[in-house]
Amino acid sequence: MKKEKYLKGVLTKHRKGFGFVIPDNREETGGRDIYISSADMKSAMDKDRVAVRVTGSGDGSINMEGRIEKILERANSEVVGTFIIRAGRGCIIPERGTEEIVVAKRDFGGAGSGDKVVADMIKWPVKDRPAEARVKEIVSRKGEAGGDIRALIRSFNLCEAFPGKVSAEASSISETVEGRDLDDRIDLREKSIITIDGADAKDLDDAVSVERLPGGNYLLGVHIADVSHYVKEGAPIDKEALKRGTSIYLIDWVIPMLPRELSNGICSLTPGHDRLALSVSMEIDERGEVVSHDIFKSIIRSKERMIYTDVSDMLEKEDKTLIKRYSHIYHELMLMQELAEILRDRRQGRGSLDFDIDEASITLNDAGIPISVEVSERRTANRIIEEFMLVANETVATHFFHLEVPFIYRIHEKPSPEKIEEFKHLLQNLGVAFKGNPEHIHPKSLNDVLNEVKSTGKERIVNTVMLRSMKKAFYSVECLGHFGLGMKYYCHFTAPIRRYPDLLIHRIIKETLDGDVYKGRIKTLKQKAMEAADQSSLTERRAEELEREAEKLKKAEYMSCRIGEKSPGIISGMASFGFFVALENTIEGLVRIDTLYDDYYVYEEEAYRFIGSNGRKVYALGDPVFIAVDSVNRAAREINFILSDPDSKKKE
Repeated sequence: MKKEKYLKGVLTKHRKGFGFVIPDNREETGGRDIYISSADMKSAMDKDRVAVRVTGSGDGSINMEGRIEKILERANSEVVGTFIIRAGRGCIIPERGTEEIVVAKRDFGGAGSGDKVVADMIKWPVKDRPAEARVKEIVSRKGEAGGDIRALIRSFNLCEAFPGKVSAEASSISETVEGRDLDDRIDLREKSIITIDGADAKDLDDAVSVERLPGGNYLLGVHIADVSHYVKEGAPIDKEALKRGTSIYLIDWVIPMLPRELSNGICSLTPGHDRLALSVSMEIDERGEVVSHDIFKSIIRSKERMIYTDVSDMLEKEDKTLIKRYSHIYHELMLMQELAEILRDRRQGRGSLDFDIDEASITLNDAGIPISVEVSERRTANRIIEEFMLVANETVATHFFHLEVPFIYRIHEKPSPEKIEEFKHLLQNLGVAFKGNPEHIHPKSLNDVLNEVKSTGKERIVNTVMLRSMKKAFYSVECLGHFGLGMKYYCHFTAPIRRYPDLLIHRIIKETLDGDVYKGRIKTLKQKAMEAADQSSLTERRAEELEREAEKLKKAEYMSCRIGEKSPGIISGMASFGFFVALENTIEGLVRIDTLYDDYYVYEEEAYRFIGSNGRKVYALGDPVFIAVDSVNRAAREINFILSDPDSKKKE
């Protein structure tokens, strides 16, 4: 192999047979992936690590082309998927793979058609011979409630249950705060402190309080569960928490980072119960500036367990019944709204991006079948908690940066000039002005764009495409700033029940407060912080992918019962083979260009549009269209639309 012509990387394979290799060193390809046709796969499977010969230069911004020469490492020794019997022969349709895998009759392992299974790989594919596997575990029987989600979780090599040592340690932890736990803690049990969360939340790890000071400033208290008091460094629970990195939320299913004895028990800030916390007290002026702050260990007793809907109804609709019920804290709620608006104005004035992207709220019945897909609410109460957590995270990061102790920061780098150029070109096609310099972009320039398109009909697509132009946030021991928030110092401090970086930060904070960070310990903490930052960045990406796949799975299942139904939508994405349409409830489907029979349409990639050769009709990014649900491939989690007549909205 000639070094300059061969690259190594990981293959992402499409169900249609083609794929892309993501190079180990993206600098060698100018940040581009390498396209591999189905004929050039050399029997490689999804996520395999491969060596690629580059066959096409791919001038400009398009992908390079290549041919797989060698499979360096197979991704998995087992496969998780749906077992199917056809004419006496078995096969597995993988949850995450691309091609079916054959199972001999002697290797069925008692599985029936439609069951979700785990199988060991016996033979890898070679030329025209498919891969073979042996069933070793039945995850769920056909139609069993929750079986599809369990199989998806298993395909990510994840498990909801905790190892025996972890469960044993969790069971041994006291369910109540004990007297010896109160040493060196400030007693805030008489303070008017409340939690505000979703109605179904059980792991309540943040509480808030607000007062008006005599001089007119606000005193904001953010009180976070002191999980590190119970999760000791190096103990079984701590090691498992680091391995998991984060809790994962899959519609009505949770894979917790910590055992429920902690997350839903002693660490949850349940009203009326004494709980240990780490508190950040911030004096904030009328401009939203934090003029002074204090970080300390505390004991609190939440006065109320509030939910977003009730608080929003009081503040937005002046719901008299709720106001009467919560009259003892209503004044504080109004103060919270007032302060949150001030903090938001200050943050946006600094250029912080506030994407208004619709998120799905999926409701399942007892059988695990989706019965509704709606846009998740983001109301006044949600925004209050968001602002309070943001200012607390920034305050803590700023404080510990200047102390020069080991720490974990939340990093969000500037988008590349190439991505901003692409976004600028899109805005020109939409008739939206853009004043920023792609080489030296400031978040305020992008925020100005978001403000310009509000209530214009272009808001949704501009928000979505701008978000796609951003780089992924990650964790680091280096403080490199957070572009999206327009903050120089930022960390994750407020969710130690569900994020490991927050838990380790709490440990560092307490050791610093206690004066225990000596020279040798600094070296140890820095090493642990580096390990946690890298691991948490990886597990966060895995969690996001799993959450996305679970949502796609249930959306496909929901639409499979709605073939022929018609809806308005907006063109949300473009590809050479068609365009994607987003419905009002966040569901997306593909309109294949070969289903448009009225003309021959040419794809103009630079203009983000298809244009008819004869009639010059245009379908462009952001255009409203009317569709009918044509077909659904639940195994592939794909939804297909066709364009339809808007005059009739009923199923034909």
